[in-house]
Amino acid sequence: MDVQQTRFSAQEIAALARRIDRPIVLVGMMGVGKSSVGKRLAALLDCPFVDADEEIERSAQMSIPEIFETYGEAYFRDGERRVISRLIDAGVKSCVIATGGGAFCNEVTRKLILDKAITVWLDSEVDTLVERTARKDNRPLLQGGDPREILTRLREDRRPHYSLAPIHVMSHSGPHVQTINNVLQGISQWL
Repeated sequence: MDVQQTRFSAQEIAALARRIDRPIVLVGMMGVGKSSVGKRLAALLDCPFVDADEEIERSAQMSIPEIFETYGEAYFRDGERRVISRLIDAGVKSCVIATGGGAFCNEVTRKLILDKAITVWLDSEVDTLVERTARKDNRPLLQGGDPREILTRLREDRRPHYSLAPIHVMSHSGPHVQTINNVLQGISQWL
């Protein structure tokens, strides 16, 4: 379901929060805004926010670039799947979880998220992704190549997986206010 622009009042947000009975999981490309949108969304819904990448680093006691360099992407994805499973099964009725860009491409992780969470695909144009990912240098998949080319390829490769999410919201450059309102609208329609 693609979501159109809507504004929510504080009362409507509180009513929506009471209807949410499972975690909200944000999926999409690196740089799309999952963490920043997720933090603001959780604050509006008065529920916890968890960044799966931060939980992975805490569990491994290593940064994600260190995990990739030391053990490789396959090892990282396996750890990512276990951490996301733990977060979803933690018994927190409502929370917002931001996943890593490749998490939803793993079939087991994707099935878990689709079965047990409200899944929201945050999507952006490549120009927005390039601009946002340039702000950090801790993106292992962007090392050693042209970020625009890598992001374009990854976005196209991952689109079939992301498109399985029942809620699809575009995240444009600029403030995330409209993106958050569109996520709320998508969740409301999905419930």
